[in-house]
Amino acid sequence: MTQTPSSFRSTLPVLTLLSVLTLSNAAVMARNMKVAQDIESADPDSTVNVIVSYNQPLNERHISRARGQGGVHRQTLPSINGAVFTMSSKAALALADDPEVAHVSPDRPVRAMLDAAWPTVNANIAYQYGFTGKGVTVAVIDSGIMPEDDVSYQRIVYNESFATGGNDYFDRFGHGTHIAGILGGDATDSTGSAYTRAFRGIAPGVKFVNLRVLDSNGSGSDSAVIAAIQRAIALKSTYNIKIINLSIGRPVYESYTVDPLCQAVEAAWKAGIVVVVAAGNDGRDNSQNTNGYATISAPGNDPFVITVGAMKDAGTSSRADDTIASYSAKGPTLIDHLAKPDLVAPGNKIIAAVPAGLALTNTYMTNKPLLNYYMTNNPAGLSTTYFTLSGTSMATPMVSGAAALLLQQNPALTPDQVKARLMRTATKVFPCTSVAIDPNTGVAYTSQYDVFTVGAGYLDVWAALNDTVSPAPGLALSPLVTYDAATGNVLLMAGQGTSTTSTASSASSSTQTSTTVSTRSAVWGTSAVWGTSAVWGTSVFLKAWSAVWGTSAVWGTSAVWGTNGASGFSAVWGTKAVWGASSKPAGETMKVAIQGEN
Repeated sequence: MTQTPSSFRSTLPVLTLLSVLTLSNAAVMARNMKVAQDIESADPDSTVNVIVSYNQPLNERHISRARGQGGVHRQTLPSINGAVFTMSSKAALALADDPEVAHVSPDRPVRAMLDAAWPTVNANIAYQYGFTGKGVTVAVIDSGIMPEDDVSYQRIVYNESFATGGNDYFDRFGHGTHIAGILGGDATDSTGSAYTRAFRGIAPGVKFVNLRVLDSNGSGSDSAVIAAIQRAIALKSTYNIKIINLSIGRPVYESYTVDPLCQAVEAAWKAGIVVVVAAGNDGRDNSQNTNGYATISAPGNDPFVITVGAMKDAGTSSRADDTIASYSAKGPTLIDHLAKPDLVAPGNKIIAAVPAGLALTNTYMTNKPLLNYYMTNNPAGLSTTYFTLSGTSMATPMVSGAAALLLQQNPALTPDQVKARLMRTATKVFPCTSVAIDPNTGVAYTSQYDVFTVGAGYLDVWAALNDTVSPAPGLALSPLVTYDAATGNVLLMAGQGTSTTSTASSASSSTQTSTTVSTRSAVWGTSAVWGTSAVWGTSVFLKAWSAVWGTSAVWGTSAVWGTNGASGFSAVWGTKAVWGASSKPAGETMKVAIQGEN
């Protein structure tokens, strides 16, 4: 049911925002800002793998200096002017004193996080009109792809493994194969008179570059992902790689401006590759009293990439009964305070092909929805090819597939234009709130539909393909959220690096000059931010406002959940979260919500 503006605003939660950032200025000044905090807090004598970024391309002098600190050179990462070294934490701190060192971070761990979903996002209409992603190649950076009928050998044009444990590029976990099936499975194993239902991916005509970074347990490292991204950039022209799908991630520990994983995805984006990233599955995390806000994972916290949250399609083709998955991570991003996710797509209980005998299928055999796969000619025979998984990991390839269809239609679109079009045309009609029940614990979770939960809206493939707005030049960076202590308002600024003083352009990293969004001529559209006359649409958001992220505010005329709007609330949320540093323990990883939710 569509809500009126007043009824929507009246449901916004009253949350407490501290008047001072969690990290005091004194604490910040005491830190060496060139070193990640989790290195500073480690045992000085402990041995760590670190990623060192330099102010210039890596050379032998840099390696020699690291060796002088007892470091062992493990890997070169040219896309971020960096390298991986093994050394003591104390040595890493000393190395940071080198004036040519830009930043030192740990080599952190990362982890993995259709028939109903397909028509839900109107991909079936696109398919009927010949949009399959033909001519587009997608690099899937994940646990590998196990070639099978829905994603055949012939469609995987390149394979390489960066995972620990050798050069085996086949999927031993199951996550990457499931991702590939959602993105581009062609329903070979569920099409024909023997089957009652067909499970086709969003872009069944795409080709794949298989870059394995996760082991058989679904675990990997920053350096493996960065190396895979570098390979995708290097192979871009050879295989016409237009998109990278990253259904993996980890918690945010530092600003995206220095995080090596974020810098790597930016390098791919600037090389002309659309990067689509999972938002993460921590939307239920209330450990910091934020009701799941400020839980977006890295590298989904980077303003360049398309960050995707998860919806529940309710097992139907209609959008009317769809609701947000309560585990879908919410913005704004930790430390940098960017508005994320960028949009949402189906991600709960998604069916796609995964061969039997892999880690996921062995562990979660009950996830095979057997009743859905009776063969009509042999009721006793069940399909063992398909598998159900849930999470923002599953929503991400929905958007990657949609991007492939746009690039088939118009290969000249830039990554920023693809992002802008998908966000501008996303459906913006949602309920006010919804309640989800955890099927395992019975706990109820209430979600509200604000910009930090659903972003620009719900993916609509057919609307994106029929968008008539001329592609705008410039960057499509996710906006920055700012807090005005004088008024108690939370405002948005056009994405960092985007000049709000220019008209629909911002190719350089210029400084932000405005305290609100959409007070200048244009950023992604002809007369406003992300649209022709308003934000994220042709005239309004949720068919009710004259501006959303509009002339001076969010959710109202002069405030974002602030004192002059949103029913008088004076805050956004609380301690150690939005305005502070990450409090998540080292090593915590993105989780796949295996069972989904009701």
